[in-house]
Amino acid sequence: MEKNSKIYIAGHNGLVGSAIIRNLKSNGFNNLVLKTHKELDLLDWQEVKKFFETEKPEYVFLAAARVGGILENDTYPADFIFQNLQIQNNIIHNAYLSGVKKLLFLGSSCIYPRECPQPIKEEYLLTGPLERTNEAYAVAKISGIKMCQSYNKQYGTKYISVMPTNLYGPNDNFDLNSSHVLPALLRKFHEAKINNQKEVLIWGTGSPKREFLHVDDLADACIFLMENYNENEIVNIGTGQDISIRELAEAVKRIVGFEGEIKNDTSKPDGTPRKLLDVSKLHSLNWKHKIELNQGIKDTYQWFLKNYEQS
Repeated sequence: MEKNSKIYIAGHNGLVGSAIIRNLKSNGFNNLVLKTHKELDLLDWQEVKKFFETEKPEYVFLAAARVGGILENDTYPADFIFQNLQIQNNIIHNAYLSGVKKLLFLGSSCIYPRECPQPIKEEYLLTGPLERTNEAYAVAKISGIKMCQSYNKQYGTKYISVMPTNLYGPNDNFDLNSSHVLPALLRKFHEAKINNQKEVLIWGTGSPKREFLHVDDLADACIFLMENYNENEIVNIGTGQDISIRELAEAVKRIVGFEGEIKNDTSKPDGTPRKLLDVSKLHSLNWKHKIELNQGIKDTYQWFLKNYEQS
């Protein structure tokens, strides 16, 4: 990508899209195409077609998606599969029609089988059943990967797909009904602290292990891969390190300054027992994360205090 290349970031107001913008701008890329949902409905084929015909972006970061935590995924599976398939189909096909030079598709680590050998290698895709609670979302993301690979094969396009692990950071969703585990814990412990509660309930047994990547590290990896990777196979993006949900809760409790107890709500699901990505391919390309989890949680909590509480 040249500094004046026309770059479209789909989903620029979200967690990932906003981080990609921060990274691009800090590296001197200023010819960015950004459209709000009101300006461009990505579910509408005609609107997306007209957008690509008019704007003709050279590069596309496809970070737009319907996302949510376990409860959201389990409650609205039809919305998750329909909306994600629609967004992907509209953008990928119109990117091809308008001659986009390169596209990066953001997948998710939930594409891998529920009972997967650990750490999870890229080649484990489609080797076993998916986790039931987010199957609809995972199937949509797998379709996006296969669509990119198929267009590369048939049309000679340069569409790459990356699989990030669990993300967190500025502009995250802190809604307790739809958020992922880390921002949900930050909000729970913060509210428990200011309301002088004696305990905080966490979902499940606390034993599942998860890997967490700061979204600014993800953005850096995406731009690195956009400029340095052209293979058809997917690439995992993560830290290669994981932590139990209980250990995560203890860390958030300490950083927030909550002094009560942590209790487990075992009526709620645990989800996948463990999900740690093998990031050896990414490391072999000479990229490694920079933000360690404790520092990342501290920074995210400070962002939450400055931004979320005022809204």
